[in-house]
Amino acid sequence: MTLRIRDLHQRYGDLEILSIASWEIGEGIFWIQGENGAGKSTLFRTIAGMLPYTGSLVLDGLYDLKKHPVDFRLRINLGEAEPLYPSFLTPGDLISFVAEAKKSPAGQSEMLIDALGINYLQTPFGSCSSGMVKKVSLAVSFLGKPSVIILDEPLITIDREARAALFALIREYRADGATFLLSSHEAFRDEGLDVTETFVLKNKTLSAVWDV
Repeated sequence: MTLRIRDLHQRYGDLEILSIASWEIGEGIFWIQGENGAGKSTLFRTIAGMLPYTGSLVLDGLYDLKKHPVDFRLRINLGEAEPLYPSFLTPGDLISFVAEAKKSPAGQSEMLIDALGINYLQTPFGSCSSGMVKKVSLAVSFLGKPSVIILDEPLITIDREARAALFALIREYRADGATFLLSSHEAFRDEGLDVTETFVLKNKTLSAVWDV
């Protein structure tokens, strides 16, 4: 697996948020650090194909996000820091929809629901706590057969049991070849994760920590 960025620029109006000339990663677990407002969530949403941009995003040397949007998005999953879903929608509906869209293997949804303790499948999101919503967001980020799983601040609002389940899922999917992009103000190595490399997002671009 390779993910390659070239000449990536991201703007909100006249304000430039990202300006990344070149960045490339292979397989592994990559920790993206940065101060609040540095643009981490914008970077993650751009890589996931959720925001317009200029430049090039290519997966495995084959799937250019602009030229092959369906194939690219099928292989990239995102769990957002503060997910928002329609208040009338239920976790069961969302998980079923994403599972179909991501061509999820049989039994995968049930495994994730059980692992993360989502026992409120028919409760509308409008009646769910932020922690309940977060666990559903984490579950859908593992659906399908993703090459890259992006988790933006995955540890906020979840309980100790869900946290342990999340790290177990990361290890399991990593063993099967998935690559992870993670952001958090907590040290993932303290949880026993084998972080391949750490980058910091600063001054609109990404740098390896030893280059900062």
